[in-house]
Amino acid sequence: MIVTKFGGSSVADSSQFKKIKAIIEANPARRVVVVSAPGKRFSGDTKVTDYLYTLGSHLKYGVPDDRLWNAVIERYREIKESLALDIDIEAELAAYARTFGASIDQNALVSRGEYFCARLMSSYLGFTFVDAADVMRFSYDGKLDVVESEKRVRAAYEKYGKIVIPGFYGAYPNGDINLFSRGGSDITGSYLARFLGASIYENWTDVSGIRSADPRLANNPKAIARITYEELRELSYMGANVLHEDSILPVQECGIAINLLNTNDPSHPGTIITQDAGQGMPITGIAGKKGFMSFVIRKKHMSGEIGFFRKVLEIFERFHISIDHTPTGMDMFGVIVSEEQAAKHTHSIIAEIENDLGAEVTLDRDISLIAIVGRNMAGHYGICASIFQIFRDNEINVKLLAQSPDELNIIVGINGVNHAKAIGALYDGLCAAELL
Repeated sequence: MIVTKFGGSSVADSSQFKKIKAIIEANPARRVVVVSAPGKRFSGDTKVTDYLYTLGSHLKYGVPDDRLWNAVIERYREIKESLALDIDIEAELAAYARTFGASIDQNALVSRGEYFCARLMSSYLGFTFVDAADVMRFSYDGKLDVVESEKRVRAAYEKYGKIVIPGFYGAYPNGDINLFSRGGSDITGSYLARFLGASIYENWTDVSGIRSADPRLANNPKAIARITYEELRELSYMGANVLHEDSILPVQECGIAINLLNTNDPSHPGTIITQDAGQGMPITGIAGKKGFMSFVIRKKHMSGEIGFFRKVLEIFERFHISIDHTPTGMDMFGVIVSEEQAAKHTHSIIAEIENDLGAEVTLDRDISLIAIVGRNMAGHYGICASIFQIFRDNEINVKLLAQSPDELNIIVGINGVNHAKAIGALYDGLCAAELL
């Protein structure tokens, strides 16, 4: 049995629905389908989820905008009418609209993008619709109740055999809707594959697998045929947006492979993600993310003050800020964090460190982090030398260098203004050095 998940661009309109039906019918093992909300049909279009987020803000503040909801209705109406589906989706949409008001559950509203898409998809495929709220159950702490969810998913599959489930959301024990983070339909599909013991988890998007660098920044980057779970998690975290990073662990823990495929080119083999991807080039891929900042903390004799490092990190913890890297010196160290997370707390953090811990703090903003990732880098000589040479040749200053203990990745920090230039230069230079 195969679990298939189709992303927003794959369900954007009726023509995409037709492609999905051909894919499902091409392999009878594809019996569990997860769908996102309809995405962009063309450049400049708006995703249904974005319409719903905006509508939610309007309703909250008492300024409803019928144009937003009508735009959502039109997206689903086009699919229904073009495919001549025997489902009164307009009546369902109208019934839900009667619940609109300032007190509307924002999570429930946003989840309707996936819900109504799955209603249409189940009608079109002839599969049974299963509401994610009935099977994907969350504890009140916001974590997925894996045991209860698995029991419910298995029961639904055993009862119906062929099912369509909306991604992105589930429900608390009291029935209130809870969302995964944005892009969370990938997570839904991953858990379904785990719960049902799928032979493989297929994730269908609008690209043919993963490229070794962002094609917007590198010149025609190579396709990656096979990659490990760990490599993909590193690349996803650092900005390779093909697959949600949190969707990897559920299948990784039970050894189910992921196949990233293209709905618009289903004959392409895409990228296979497994525990052991075998030998290959030393470097598998490059990814980068902008928007980091560094709190540079200085204090005389810091290295001899037991517990100082912990005290600083506890301050960031109290503000619920995750820490990406902590480059160190003898009497100074940096705390690299997302500027988006830390921006509104910057002054408070500095005040606590300086007043309570007696240190001096300066800020270094607009940092870009670039990850060079490869399962075969371990023990390979000269990779860091090649990276530094590429940056030297392109007059890019390195502000930070870190490597994971297993040598799976090398993280380089640079000025954000050089982000695009650095990705392109690294790709060309590492290819020329036959490292990628």
